[in-house]
Amino acid sequence: MSMFNIVRKEFQYGQHTVVLETGRIARQANTVFVTMGGVSVLVAVVAQPTAKAGQDFFPLTVNYQEKQYAAGRIPGGYGKREGRASEAETLISRLIDRPIRPLFPEGYYNEIQVTASVVSSDKTMHADIAAMLGTSAALAIAGTPFKGPIGAARVGFINGEYILNPTIAQLQEGDLDLVVAGTDKAVLMVESEAKELSEDQMLGAVLFGHDEMQVAVAAIKDFAAQVGAQPSNWTAPAVNTELQDKLKARFEAQVSEAYTLTVKQERYAALDAIKEAALAEFAPEGSDAGLSDEVANLFEDLKYRTVRDNILSGKPRIDGRDTKTVRALDVQVGVLPRTHGSALFTRGETQALVTATLGNTRDALMVDTLAGTKTDNFMLHYNFPAYSVGETGRESGPKRREIGHGRLARRGVQAVLPPADRFPYVLRIVSDITESNGSSSMASVCGASLALMDAGVPLKAPVAGIAMGLVKEGERFAVLSDILGDEDHLGDMDFKVAGSANGITALQMDIKIEGITEEIMEVALNQAYSGRIHILNAMNQVLNRARPEINMHAPTYAVIQINPDKIRDVIGKGGATIRALTEETGASVDIEDNGTVRVFGESKAATAAAIAKIQALTAEVEPGTIYTGTVVRIVEFGAFVNILPGTDGLLHISQISNERIANVADVLTEGQKVQVQVQDVDQRGRIKLSMKDIPQA
Repeated sequence: MSMFNIVRKEFQYGQHTVVLETGRIARQANTVFVTMGGVSVLVAVVAQPTAKAGQDFFPLTVNYQEKQYAAGRIPGGYGKREGRASEAETLISRLIDRPIRPLFPEGYYNEIQVTASVVSSDKTMHADIAAMLGTSAALAIAGTPFKGPIGAARVGFINGEYILNPTIAQLQEGDLDLVVAGTDKAVLMVESEAKELSEDQMLGAVLFGHDEMQVAVAAIKDFAAQVGAQPSNWTAPAVNTELQDKLKARFEAQVSEAYTLTVKQERYAALDAIKEAALAEFAPEGSDAGLSDEVANLFEDLKYRTVRDNILSGKPRIDGRDTKTVRALDVQVGVLPRTHGSALFTRGETQALVTATLGNTRDALMVDTLAGTKTDNFMLHYNFPAYSVGETGRESGPKRREIGHGRLARRGVQAVLPPADRFPYVLRIVSDITESNGSSSMASVCGASLALMDAGVPLKAPVAGIAMGLVKEGERFAVLSDILGDEDHLGDMDFKVAGSANGITALQMDIKIEGITEEIMEVALNQAYSGRIHILNAMNQVLNRARPEINMHAPTYAVIQINPDKIRDVIGKGGATIRALTEETGASVDIEDNGTVRVFGESKAATAAAIAKIQALTAEVEPGTIYTGTVVRIVEFGAFVNILPGTDGLLHISQISNERIANVADVLTEGQKVQVQVQDVDQRGRIKLSMKDIPQA
């Protein structure tokens, strides 16, 4: 009799077979071993039976990790073991977290930890979809009040057709990489990058993915039923409706009035004062601590309801705008004189100081993946210091949010970058958020576009981004353009769209309720298009195309082609020749195996000097060519003359102008400059030189 009680579910999902299994590995947790095509992921979910005393938030943690052994690799570095999460692992952790978090009910504060480990990979496809399906299945059998299961799908777009769960190779061919997650009823999350696709094409991709994932949702439901998953017995804590009504009657008008203050600091100060008054009245000093917490929570609910009711009633938004108006814009470029490119982009109370730095190919980022080490020539780093929201805080490395926002901004820009073969610079964008009140990631897209053009990078087109929000109660809904931080916090959707005038380059959507309809997505996309064009027009009035020349402080570059057989002449023994060349000229030289040479110099003069030396080192000697050479050695019958670096020819001397030469040293000395002509190059590469008139030594 087997010691394992294994439950297994297999289904076809597009071009891949998916297998869900539980009961064999990690049996002390709610564990699903999922195999999808050539990828296997072990997903373990642990849910605490009770919440910690005093807990007032939902402690959900998702950790996605790629085991290097999965692809037969040993990690790099001295430790030779997996270290802290890579940027890619962090992004996929967020990708899993975002669609499952809104499916847990308000007031559920039991700690849940999800650990998804990639344990086998054939390197042909990404493991994120398998990890999301495994997480959904593990939560479905965990006995938590999870309102799933969810499905997940990757959508590609090749030759005008949508592709379900494309391979890595197929993604490289196509114009879209979109991940969508949702339940059987509605879409919950979208993350994508595209090559300037239209709103209709993007919406079609979302709907295609949601429709196709229903086979996975149904399979997970069937899997949970086979396991015998028991429904959760958790019940939401009762709301003190009497206290809620009293708080509303006493302070609703004041809260509504506070939300008409357009300056964020003033608004927050007014709301804090009202909250203190509410606590003083309904939980006076000496009251039970639990009562104070209850009043504070009900006050937050009052703020939530007040803002939403005002918007749905057609009243002006917090800062007085209607639903479609974008906040005031200020666009400046070239604000930092010594950087290669810079921009200060301000939209309302959100501001990004963005810089562009151009480097040579040695500045490229080396990224370790399961498929091997790859080189990344474009980096976008997003920083969110505490001072940007008027707070104090400990400075540390980038957190998950900063990594996620940076990647979204990068997706918005990368589709319009020039191809590397035409523009071989390594590009680094840094977006420092100096003020924040809504959608700093989209401000980063706008600032990055401007900074790159300020540096002279020939973008395909300028790009801009905008964040949309949603308030939905029953059948009533309102889509909000250019949301504030409060509207993001109190609303039901965070919908960010970046792109050029030609189409969308990045789309990210997070839904905080149990999904939205096609109608709402269509309204949001169309409204986002209008907002994006408005912002682009403001940007174009300041800078609408790349500057005609690379910034004077950036390195200059040139690309030349040499005979691959001559590469060793440029490098020299032990690299001595190329080291001397770079030290003498100050230029950086990169040589490919096919003879392509990229030269980066701190100035045009440095680049030109390096190219001249490389051409001299690799020049081919041809009969009839005249050189000014240097005598390097005198022999009895003539002299050896250096005509090119590392290339000597024999100048045979017996007579000049019909006069016989008895002693070569009488007419030539070592180190003397002479003009010679190549007479012949034999099959062994020996060079014969001649000259008509030899001056006296």
